[in-house]
Amino acid sequence: MTRRKTAIVSGGLGVIGRNLVDHLTATGDWDVIALSRRAPDFETPARFVSIDLLDPAATLETIRTLGPINYVFHAAYQEHADPAAQVEANTAMLRNLVTAVETASPSLERVVLYEGAKYYGVHLGAFPTPALESDARHMPPNFYYNQEDWLKAAAEGKKWDFLVLRPDVVCGFALGSPMNFLMVLGVYAAICRELGLPMRFPGTQECYNRLAQVTDAGQLARASVWAVEKAPAGEAYNLTNGDVFRWNRMWPALAASFGLEPGMPQTINLIDMMKDKGPVWDKIVSKHGLVPGKFEQIVAWGFGDFVFRCDFDVVSSTTKIRQAGFQDIVDSETMFQSMFAELKRRKLLP
Repeated sequence: MTRRKTAIVSGGLGVIGRNLVDHLTATGDWDVIALSRRAPDFETPARFVSIDLLDPAATLETIRTLGPINYVFHAAYQEHADPAAQVEANTAMLRNLVTAVETASPSLERVVLYEGAKYYGVHLGAFPTPALESDARHMPPNFYYNQEDWLKAAAEGKKWDFLVLRPDVVCGFALGSPMNFLMVLGVYAAICRELGLPMRFPGTQECYNRLAQVTDAGQLARASVWAVEKAPAGEAYNLTNGDVFRWNRMWPALAASFGLEPGMPQTINLIDMMKDKGPVWDKIVSKHGLVPGKFEQIVAWGFGDFVFRCDFDVVSSTTKIRQAGFQDIVDSETMFQSMFAELKRRKLLP
């Protein structure tokens, strides 16, 4: 008989967290406690708990009420323009949560921390590719470094251990998430179609021709289970779909998913160009009977600007995780098409 496990998923409504919650609850072997400051907008057997992870006393008080915890999947994230503030906030959330669980639950076995390609400096410019988990760090600040260093030190000599997963541009279903790249693509395509425009690549010509990668949120959820059940402790693993692509080959396929002609790159600032498109989106929602929502909360255009301005190859090696035993590979074009179809079925895209 399979042992029943209890997990905390912080950031339970983000792209990583929501898809992990869905995966864990679907297996039937997990009791899931999702931490989020928002209430879920869907039915789920998971228990959602509102918590301020920046408040250590309140975090401990809440965690004490949750019962024994076996695993922590930490996907909570706060964006800050100031790098120092970003380090402070994100490190504090991890520290407060893990310290509380360790204090309240002697049954804690492992903590899984999610990082990303920013570990390798993608936000700063070109970096050695394919990126290896053993690559040297760049000049700090980088909150991933602080989180990982704290976690490593905290786990030393304890009964629990840790593991790090490093996906990149995680794609999956989630509403209100600042890192939801699917909605960037889907809403941009819908607006192009409504305005009678071809679907031009909004980034740079250089980015259009470079290698890129993404991570399927479902694949990441499966890897997360592997990470606590089979993976060696104390290691970091890159995880992307296992393929790479160039936008100049992927973009026509994405446009076809929405019945649009692809267009040559035309570099625009999505944050600026989409500021006045709220009425256009409202018209699309009304015309197609979509789920209503505030335009400014549906898409984080700044994330699109970041991805579409990587004028260099963005490739992480996944050799280490394959050799360790996780063999899951996803075709990125098929993933995009399948996810867009699901968003249309859910009436989130036309």
